[in-house]
Amino acid sequence: MIIVHHLNNSRSQRVLWLLEELGLTYEVKRYDRDSETLLAPASLREVHPLGKSPVITDGDLTLAESGAIIEYLVDRYGEGRLAPMPGTPEQLRYTYWLHYAEGSAMPPLVLKLIFDQIEKRPLPFFVRPIAQEISRRTKSSYIEPQIALHLDYLEAELGKSMWFAGNEFTAADIQMSFPIEAATARADLDVSRPKLMNFLDRVHARPAYQRALERGGAYELIA
Repeated sequence: MIIVHHLNNSRSQRVLWLLEELGLTYEVKRYDRDSETLLAPASLREVHPLGKSPVITDGDLTLAESGAIIEYLVDRYGEGRLAPMPGTPEQLRYTYWLHYAEGSAMPPLVLKLIFDQIEKRPLPFFVRPIAQEISRRTKSSYIEPQIALHLDYLEAELGKSMWFAGNEFTAADIQMSFPIEAATARADLDVSRPKLMNFLDRVHARPAYQRALERGGAYELIA
């Protein structure tokens, strides 16, 4: 039995979605973030030493990292579904987007989240203006331009084909969904980039996506 160790409002939501697309039987074990730190609970370290989500267990196997989990599930259970044919240009693009999502797209979005939190957290009155000014300058000079660069790139890439790896929906689109959803929540992604918004509309309308939300619970990135 596949068990998804699912943290609320996290990357593990897309693992539930993939399992629904594949029609696999699985169990969800839920974990809640600390309301103050937003970090995963220590109990996740009992599953994997890093204490992060997503993590799946499948028999004796314990596997972390979204991209590795997606590749494992598609290779083992996909039976040719949700991945392009090997040796095709689409297969190369598929592999690229599986790695790009976390390797390139997410780092500036995570930095944006961290620096936004710095501005919101209570600080001693003599430190607060300095910390807020450093945060604002870092965001305006580096983080926000980087996010805009990536969003423009993704908008252009979706002008080449219906989905990220080509004209067929694949697990690469599942992997890419999280940074794009994060951009709507953290970086004001809106209709000024219509291809990205259309991508989100299409994935959110998929029945398997809706079933995954029912299994995973509240998901604030699309609230």
